[in-house]
Amino acid sequence: MGQRRLLHPGRSWRGQLVMPTAACDFYTALGAVSAPTLLQSAERIVFANSAMLRLLGYDEQALLAMPPHGWAAEEFADALRRYGERCLAEEGELPSMELEALTGSGSRRVLEVKAQRVQFDGRPYAVLTGQDLSDIRHVQTSLLDIGRVLYQILENNPVATFVIDKNHRVTHWNAACAQLTRMEASDMMGRDDTWRAFFPAARPLLADLIVDGRVEQEREAFFGNRCHRSPYVANGYEIEGFFPDFGADGRWLFFTAAPLVDLNGEVVGAIETLQDVTRRHQAEDELRRHRNELENMIAERTAQLLSTHHELEAFLENASVGIISTTNHQVERGNKKFAEMFELGDASPHGLPTRSLFNSEEDFEALVQVAMPVLSKGESLLHEMELRTMAGNTLWVQIIAYVANPVDPSALTWWLLQDRTEVRRVQREVEINYERIKQTNSRLEEAQNQLLQSEKMASIGQLAAGVAHEINNPIGFVSSNLGSLRSYVTPVFGLLQLLRTTPPETLPADVREELRRVDSAVDLAFVQEDLPQLLNESEEGLSRVKKIVQDLKDFSRVDHADWQDADLNAGLDSTLNVVMNEVKYKAEVRKDYAVLPPVRCIAAQLNQVFMNLIVNAAHAIRERGTITLTTRAADGWVCITVGDTGCGMSEEIRRRIFEPFFTTKPVGQGTGLGLSLSFSIVQKHGGRIEVDSEPGVGTTFSIWIPEHPLSA
Repeated sequence: MGQRRLLHPGRSWRGQLVMPTAACDFYTALGAVSAPTLLQSAERIVFANSAMLRLLGYDEQALLAMPPHGWAAEEFADALRRYGERCLAEEGELPSMELEALTGSGSRRVLEVKAQRVQFDGRPYAVLTGQDLSDIRHVQTSLLDIGRVLYQILENNPVATFVIDKNHRVTHWNAACAQLTRMEASDMMGRDDTWRAFFPAARPLLADLIVDGRVEQEREAFFGNRCHRSPYVANGYEIEGFFPDFGADGRWLFFTAAPLVDLNGEVVGAIETLQDVTRRHQAEDELRRHRNELENMIAERTAQLLSTHHELEAFLENASVGIISTTNHQVERGNKKFAEMFELGDASPHGLPTRSLFNSEEDFEALVQVAMPVLSKGESLLHEMELRTMAGNTLWVQIIAYVANPVDPSALTWWLLQDRTEVRRVQREVEINYERIKQTNSRLEEAQNQLLQSEKMASIGQLAAGVAHEINNPIGFVSSNLGSLRSYVTPVFGLLQLLRTTPPETLPADVREELRRVDSAVDLAFVQEDLPQLLNESEEGLSRVKKIVQDLKDFSRVDHADWQDADLNAGLDSTLNVVMNEVKYKAEVRKDYAVLPPVRCIAAQLNQVFMNLIVNAAHAIRERGTITLTTRAADGWVCITVGDTGCGMSEEIRRRIFEPFFTTKPVGQGTGLGLSLSFSIVQKHGGRIEVDSEPGVGTTFSIWIPEHPLSA
């Protein structure tokens, strides 16, 4: 180590003297010791070898700066101080002491310390060696804890348990064992006659035979064939027996025993457990009794079931409907009616693929899709469909099915098949007749509505014709009188002009005075200027009345009720004039007419269609809007379009507008027949109506009429 420094009393660390060579050799020897060692005086620690430094966890400078007892835990510091002072005061090695050291990391270590007094330069020093007992104490504590746990496991185990040593003395007798045997542990501990808890006379238990190693040789002699090796415990044995002295009626006990061995594998004792299995034996006896009763019941029920089976077989075979059972899409059995319905002839239905009874694979899969959700719930299926016989003929069959096991619908399924081909035929005929009656009734209703409308239009036409006739007569003489009046007024105005231009002095005085008075009263100049304008306006009003009367006649077409060639532009204008009172306050009418060829039609009916569409367009406009009338011709067809900027229609309403009696107007304001009759009239003319509508934007109706309808 070289030279070391030794602390002398009363000197500081930096004032220490260099030790002589002998002292250095002593330090070198202490440093070579493997055991933790330190050298201390009464005041300070002088030296600590590397083993001690590692044990205490301090570096050399920190440790040497401590007092001799500074490394001990607080509660052991005073004892260590007195131990060091005693060592310095007495000769020889002192008895060891145990204490706890506080290491540099803050942990505690248990040490066994021995002290030996040495002397240098006439001064005493103490050499302390330490042994770390922490690991030993940890192992001891762990073993004690394990022992306590094992004791608690044995003592608190609900299974009755006792332990004997190699001298057959009882070393443990838990509470469950005491309760079962009614022998307290205090009476059994240390005894070697364990048999007295179970038998009236001395005899070995399983644990005794295991300790003596005589189980295989003597188990049959003591236990017969009831003793055998345990399948769960190594080198263990089991036995079950009845003990009549346990309880009022005796008890059945189940024993399991196994050896206890030391580290060398030598048997040092045995452990044996006891379980009361009386209830199990009672349950087994009760089970045997019930089994005998059940066997008798089964025999009786078997005879009844056999009889019922024969009756059921007879019923199935002679039933009036086809009955089959299937598994995995194959027929397992089928009755005579099934063979008859599906024309099997002499062939057996067993093994027949159920797919062969369907017209197509799609039909088979369709039935599977319908049947599986129902049968998997354990419910019965009722279904009708078309099937095919082995001869290729088709049958309409009512199917009733139920499954034997809802968890596995393909395992076994029963099918009842009833031929309803004739019933189906009659039903279809009834349905066809019903549809015909519905169509006939619909046509009758439509014809009636059209007849009513036609009669109404005819009445309107006749009324219009009568009104036109009655109006035309006064219009005629009024027009004639206006012409005569114009011819009369013209020379009178010429005479007045002549009189006004004649010099007054040339006229007689009385004439001159009368002329002045009349001119002053009536303003002849103004009358001469205004009267021709009044006559012109009156003639224009008469012309408009004549046009309205003619439009009424054209709209009703009373004189043209049959098929004829008509100008649809003129019909559209006539209709617009008739309904203008409905339109002029709601919308501006814009016309975009193309040159149309004559169209073979019933003009009065088409005018009725135009009227319905124009009036509906006006009603659809809530405030001021626009109605656009467009006509065009293309490829032998004429198209009349009525568009509006009204409220429009939803898709749901658009699909229903041509249904009879469907209306969106309030009750009393619409019959729901206008568009239905319009649709029928257009169809009668071989045409079609197209509708384009968007809510909030407007609606456009397009009427397509062929120039030469086939029905004409």
